[in-house]
Amino acid sequence: MPFETIQFAREARIATITFNRPEKRNALSFQMLAEILAALDEIEQSDAQVLIVTGGGKAFSAGMDLDELRSLVGKSSAEHLEDSRKMMHLFRRLYQFPRPTIAAVNGAAIAGGTGLATMCDFTLAVPQASFGYTEVRVGFVPAIVSSILVWQVGQKIARELLISGRIFDAAEAHSLGLVGRVVSPENLMAEARALAERLLENSPSSMRATKKLLNGFLTEFLDGQMALALAENAAIRETADFREGVTAFLEKRKPQWSGR
Repeated sequence: MPFETIQFAREARIATITFNRPEKRNALSFQMLAEILAALDEIEQSDAQVLIVTGGGKAFSAGMDLDELRSLVGKSSAEHLEDSRKMMHLFRRLYQFPRPTIAAVNGAAIAGGTGLATMCDFTLAVPQASFGYTEVRVGFVPAIVSSILVWQVGQKIARELLISGRIFDAAEAHSLGLVGRVVSPENLMAEARALAERLLENSPSSMRATKKLLNGFLTEFLDGQMALALAENAAIRETADFREGVTAFLEKRKPQWSGR
């Protein structure tokens, strides 16, 4: 399919997906989600053995697109559930993708952007990169990503990051294990490519089998956790705090929470 919000390339058994909305800091739209999923399907059917994911311009992905965010306030319960299901499918698809995946985080990776960056098997980031599960600051619940984050960093750290919604830098992300290496901007893509080439020296079938094994450890747990996360992600969008949070964010003012 033709891509409008991403760039997709394959060379020497290495596939690269580049988020290509630099004018919007690669904010996530539902069209972009669909195109990423289509690219993943194409990679799986090709001879590519490694995937690199990065952002065009100065950001990796700054979270949900403002136009998409604006439309959420007027949606029905069924539409909220379907939107949540689409995001869940992308996160889980990337997390359990059968080929090795490398995120090259070139700048801000906020909310859903942090989720995408940390779903990959390997995450490289520039020192200037920023991360944050900021959903609670605008009336959302970081439900989908939480089901995987707790397996990556443990309950205590996950609670601190998800409930505070604070922004943290690449050095802290590295200390938490969410980033494997911090790399200078001028070397980021070269390092990602070098890592991909080292992975190509491994047996493709062995790497697929290893990922299948690791994914299998969590399948039963993730099925239950994702179902709960999906329900919570849709339910929060029916609350007054959600409507106030989104409206305040769009109006660039401090929200007046009611707790309802």
